[in-house]
Amino acid sequence: MTSSPRVVVIGAGIVGANLADELTARGWDRVTVLDQGPLPLTGGSSSHAPGLMFQTNASKTMTEFARYTVEKFAGLHVDGAWCLNQVGGLEVATTPARLADLHRRLGWATSWGVEGRVVDAPECVRLHPLLDRDRVRGGLHVPTDGLAKASRAVVALARRAEARGARFQGSTRVVGIEQSGGRVTGVRTTGGVLPADVVVSCAGFWGRAVGAMVGMEVPLLPLAHQYARTGQIAELVGRNDDLAEAGLPVLRHQDEDLYFREHGDRLGIGTYAHRPMPVRLSDLAVDGEIDAASMPSMLPFTEDDFAPSWENARRLLPALGSAKVEEAFNGVFSFTPDGGPLIGESADVAGFWIAEAVWVTHSAGVGRAVAQLLVDGRSEIDLHGCDVHRFEDVALGEDYVGETAQQNFVEVYDVLHPLEPRESPRGLRVSPFHARQQELGAVFLEAGGWERPHWYEANAGLVADLPPGWVPPERDDWSARFHSPIAAAEAWRTREAVALYDMTPLKRLEVSGPGALALLDRLTTNTMDKPVGAVTYTLALDAAGGIRSDLTVARLGPELFQVGANGNLDRDHLRREARADTHVRDITGGTCCVGVWGPAARDLVQPLSHDDFSHEGLPYFRAIRAHVGGVPVTAMRLSYVGELGWEIYMSAEYGQRLWDVLWAAGRDLGVIAAGRAAFNSLRLEKGYRAWGHDMTTEHNPYEAGLGFAVRPRKGDFVGRDAIAGLSAETVTRRLSCLTVDDGVGMVLGHEPVYLDGRPAGYVTSAAFGHTVGRPVAYAWLPASATPGTAVEIGYFDRRIAATVTPEPLVDPQMTRIRR
Repeated sequence: MTSSPRVVVIGAGIVGANLADELTARGWDRVTVLDQGPLPLTGGSSSHAPGLMFQTNASKTMTEFARYTVEKFAGLHVDGAWCLNQVGGLEVATTPARLADLHRRLGWATSWGVEGRVVDAPECVRLHPLLDRDRVRGGLHVPTDGLAKASRAVVALARRAEARGARFQGSTRVVGIEQSGGRVTGVRTTGGVLPADVVVSCAGFWGRAVGAMVGMEVPLLPLAHQYARTGQIAELVGRNDDLAEAGLPVLRHQDEDLYFREHGDRLGIGTYAHRPMPVRLSDLAVDGEIDAASMPSMLPFTEDDFAPSWENARRLLPALGSAKVEEAFNGVFSFTPDGGPLIGESADVAGFWIAEAVWVTHSAGVGRAVAQLLVDGRSEIDLHGCDVHRFEDVALGEDYVGETAQQNFVEVYDVLHPLEPRESPRGLRVSPFHARQQELGAVFLEAGGWERPHWYEANAGLVADLPPGWVPPERDDWSARFHSPIAAAEAWRTREAVALYDMTPLKRLEVSGPGALALLDRLTTNTMDKPVGAVTYTLALDAAGGIRSDLTVARLGPELFQVGANGNLDRDHLRREARADTHVRDITGGTCCVGVWGPAARDLVQPLSHDDFSHEGLPYFRAIRAHVGGVPVTAMRLSYVGELGWEIYMSAEYGQRLWDVLWAAGRDLGVIAAGRAAFNSLRLEKGYRAWGHDMTTEHNPYEAGLGFAVRPRKGDFVGRDAIAGLSAETVTRRLSCLTVDDGVGMVLGHEPVYLDGRPAGYVTSAAFGHTVGRPVAYAWLPASATPGTAVEIGYFDRRIAATVTPEPLVDPQMTRIRR
C-alpha cells in the first residue's frame, strides 16, 4: 500500500483544523499541524471569532463554502456541547434602499440553493423581540444560518483528525521553509526541521510572513475590527441556559455596519463603522509564550472609535439603553484587495500552498476545496475567484493591497452595484488610446487595474438619431446605474457602420519554443496543429472535464503562438505545464489591440493597407502580419460582436498612431468609438460566452453549448476521457438563452430563474439586446427547458416573465461576420 504524502499545515486555527480533518478523511494520515500558540486557543483570529454564520453571498462559491460549513459544523460536538447553534440569521433594513437590497440578497440565496424569505417589520420583531419596531422596515430571514463556536469546532476537528493519524503540535514557531530543486522538503521550526512533501499555510493574518519564506507575495492586510460585550440585559435574563448561549437569530444592521449575537443574558456587538485600523505584523511580534491573556490577535479596545456604533446599536435595540460595555477588544483578521480568500500553490516552489483570509463562515468549505486540490487535483466547486494567482502584478504591491483592503473593510456592508468601480487607486493601467478616449468623453470603469471605456459622451448626439426599434426603454433606478442610452447608439453604429473598440485589457500570452505546439495541443480541446496563420477557438479543461478557460489561439509561426486568454490564471496554468523547451510570456502590457467592427470595416481598413483584407485574402479565423497606415500589425479575422472586422494587434508604441489613422480615415464612413456596454450587448445577441460568468470548472463543454470546440479524434488532451460519451443530447442542464417577454424588464446577473413556479437555475450574464429590442439573459437551466419554455426571473421583489429562445438571436447563418 502506498503511503500518503507528508503534509505540514502551518496554523491550527479553524482553517488548518478543517484541512487536517478533510485530508485525513480522504486517507492522507501523515498530517502534522503546527502553531506558534498553545493548543487549542492558539491566539489567532479563530480564538476570538464571534462566529456569526450568514451564508448568503453574491458569489456562488462563497455561498457554497458557507453552506457546507454550516452542514459540517451542525454535526460536530465536543463532549455533548454544540459547535453550531442554528438559531437562524436576520438582516434588517432601516432604509428603503436596504430593504430593496435584501430582496436582491434573497435572490442570491435562491440562486445558490439557500432557503430564506424577506419578512415585514412585525415579523422581524417577533423573530428578535429586542428590535425597535418603529425603526425596522423589514428583514431577510434565513433559518439555516446560525452561530458557530469556532474554538470548540477546532477541538472537535482536531480530535477527529488525530483519531485518523494526524498530529497537532502547539507552541512551535515556524522560522523557514526548506526546499530543494524547486520543491518544498520540510518546515524549519524553533525545535528543528519537519520533513514535508506538501506544506499548506493556514496562518491567517500571519500568512504574508509565511509566504515570504518562499518568496511568495500573499496580498492580504491584517486589520483590527471592534467587538464588545455588554453587561446583563434584563430582557435576556432567563432566555438562554449556559449551554445554548443564544436563542435569537444572529442579527445584522448593515445600514450602520453593525452585527449582534447573544452571550447568554448579554449581547455581543461587532462593528465595521470605525476607521480602518491596519496592523503591522511587527507590532504583533511574539517574544514569549502565548496564553489566553496575551493573544496577538486581540488588541486594546479604542473606545472613541466605538462610540458612534454604540449609539446606533442602542437606537436599534432599546434594551441597550441602560446597558454598559463590560468587555471589548480590537480583533485582528485579514482582508484582501477584492475581499475574497486566497487559495493556491506557489508558482515557484512546488508543494507550497496557502489557504488564507478565510472567515469561520467559509472555513470548512475552503478546507474541503484545498483537500480536494491536493488529493484529487481539482475542487468540485469553482475556485477562480479565490485563486491567489487571480491578481494582476500591480495588485500584489504593498501600497495597493493596503489601500484596497482598507476600502473593502469600509464597504463590507455597503450596497454595491455589480458594475460599481473602485474610486482609488485609478489610472494604473491605460491603453495607448487613452488620451483619445478622454477627448471623446469616455466614461471609464475599471477591471484588473485597466481603465476601460464603458461608453463615450461624444456619441450622445446619436441617441436622437436612433431609428424606430433601436430606442431603448427607460430603466429602473438600479439597472440605470453605470449605464447610458448612448450604449444603444454605439451598438447601432456597430451594426450599421463601423466602430473602434479598445481590446487592449484582454490578456495576451505568447507561447513559443520547440514544445509550444505540444503544450497547447495537450492542454486544449481543439486541433492546434494547423498551418501558420490559423486562429482557433478552444477550451482548456481540467481532468474531470470542467471548463477551466476558453482561449483563442493564433499560430503566428511554426513555434510561435499568441493566446487570447481570460486572465492571470491562464498564465499561471500554462507556465506550470510548460516544459523547459517552451516559453510563456505575458505580452499584454507591451502590446495593444483595437477591434474594428461593422459592415463598413473593410471600407475603412483596406485603403490603409497594401495587404489583402478581402474575404478571400483573409478568411474568417485567420491571421496575417500586415501594415495598416504604415504601422506593423497582426490582424486577426475575429469578431466578438458578430460583425465583419478584425482584432488588430500592435506594439504599444504604435497604438495612438494607428488610432489616429483609423479615426481620420473613417470620418466619411461615420466611424465612432464604442465601449464595453455596447460590446456586452452585442456579444450576448451572438451567444458568445464569457468564461467565469457563463461557465466555469463546474460545467462541461456540452452543457455550456461549446461542444463545437472539442475534437476528441485529435488525440489525447486533458479532460478527454472525462467527457467521452457526452454530447449536447445527453446533458441534464444547459446554458440557455432567455429573452424578456415585455421587452422592458432588465436583469443584471445572479438572479434566480423559476420554472413552473419553482427555482430551477440562475442568470449568468444579461444586457439589453439593442438589435433585437429586448433584454437578453443567459441562464443555467434544466435541459428540459427547451426553446419556447416560459420561465420567470426573480428581480428584487418581483418576477419578470421570459422565454427560452433559440440562439444566436442575431445572424444565425453568420453571413454578416463572413462577408
